[in-house]
Order: sequence, then structure tokens, then C-alpha cells
Amino acid sequence: MTVCRGLRILAGFALALLTAGCLTSDPTAPATSSPAELRLAPGDKIRVVVFGEDKLSGDFQVDNDGGISLPLAGTINGAGLTKAEMEQQISASLKSKYLRDPKVTVDVISYRPFYVLGEVQKPGEYPFRSGLNVLSAIAIAGGSTYRASTSKVTIQRFGQKEAAEVPQSSSVLVMPGDVVRVAERYF
Repeated sequence: MTVCRGLRILAGFALALLTAGCLTSDPTAPATSSPAELRLAPGDKIRVVVFGEDKLSGDFQVDNDGGISLPLAGTINGAGLTKAEMEQQISASLKSKYLRDPKVTVDVISYRPFYVLGEVQKPGEYPFRSGLNVLSAIAIAGGSTYRASTSKVTIQRFGQKEAAEVPQSSSVLVMPGDVVRVAERYF
């Protein structure tokens, strides 16, 4: 009994290591970013809650320069920060000026939209949802046309100039601001 349990634990540990080894920061590997790693960018909307300070709490949008204007805290550069980093920035700004020990929570209300173009029924702009992958993005856009390639798509990541060709797979994640292009197949 204990040998079998030990083997299961060892197999689970080996699987976790194998999965972690697959993660990379290569921009041509679109399946690596998780919602916990999503960074704020212009167009994202956040809700800031300062515990016990209702007048400092509210909904805010990251402006085109990457700033977020908050009462008393001023303008904080939020572009490129995660939720946790944004909480720390706001807390530090309020602590240095007005509050002794501010407790700040940041929630993302909505990320910037993603785009599906090319050989889909309804190309256009769509709201981002957590866990979105290439196949679900194509489905949201009404599915592929009869001329569409069924093996690969091109994804241009937000903020990058070059696009990467990736397989049409549920393991390839779509991130906020991405442009997914479904090409025409060759007969």
C-alpha cells in the first residue's frame, strides 16, 4: 500500500517538473502566460479598494500613457505591473503621504480586447476572458469559413511587432490585446 502511494506521489512530482520545464518566456511560444502573470496595459479597467477608505476606492482605467489617477495617491504608472505589484505601488504612495498602514486590493474588471481576423465568420474585436485559447477565440468569432486553414493561425502579441505562426490548438492561449489571424488554406 505505501509503495503504491509513494509511486503515485513520485509520478505526480515528475509530472509537475515536466510541466514546469515546458514553460518558457519565448514570445513565439504563446501557451506560456497565465492569468496570474498578466500585466496591466492601456485600456485595462481596475477596481481599487482601500480598506476603510470608501472615498479612495473606485473603478479606474489605465490611460494611454499607462497611468492611473487615484485620489490622494496621484498618478501611478500601472502599465507593465501585475495586480500584486499595483497593490504595492498604491499602498506605498498612500502610506508615504496620508495613511499609516493602508490595505489595498486591486481587481481587474476587464482587460483590453483581443481581435480575430481573416477567415472567420465574424472578424472583429472581442472582450477578453480568462483561459481563452485559439480554438475558443475562433469559436467566439463565429467559427472558421470554408476557406480557412485548419492547422495553423498567426498571433501577434500585444506590444510586439512580429507575429508568430502557431498550431490551432486548445493549448495555445490568447492574451489581452492579441491579434489572431486565421489564414486562407491552400488547395
